[in-house]
Amino acid sequence: MNQAHLHLLFNHLPILGTLFGLLILAGGYVLKNNTVKRTALGIFVLSALCVIPAYLTGEGAEEITESLPGVTENFIEAHENMANIFLGMAGALGLLSLVAFFADLKRKKIAPILYAITLIVALGTLFFAQQTGSSGGKIRHTEIRSDVASSGVERPGSNNGAEAGDEEDN
Repeated sequence: MNQAHLHLLFNHLPILGTLFGLLILAGGYVLKNNTVKRTALGIFVLSALCVIPAYLTGEGAEEITESLPGVTENFIEAHENMANIFLGMAGALGLLSLVAFFADLKRKKIAPILYAITLIVALGTLFFAQQTGSSGGKIRHTEIRSDVASSGVERPGSNNGAEAGDEEDN
């Protein structure tokens, strides 16, 4: 397995983990069940840990994919920028989840506030998870790029995402 394979393997875990953790945390609120809420916190911590190998394999994946047809630096840069934000958000969510977990375990009065803050941070993290995943998908999936997604046909002059100065082979 090369770095691109590993990146594809790891990158879905923190995105889905954030989504499922958020749903479980919301379920814990609805059910008024701290065990369910603690489960969500554990999922957030696991997701934060999973974002590390996804991030670390990104550079190797870039080296492999940047020379492929239809891949431009613009798409890679957009993905890298979102990945940096997601890395920070996921890390913050993981740390906040640990703090909330131990506060709840020790029955601290601040625990309910920490759960609420965690829920809000999880929503923001999920937004950047989606943006990171979507921008990463655009690197290789031309069908989801804005120049072809609306009509299913490449727009004239769009050059399929090629950078200025790139020439097409005829």
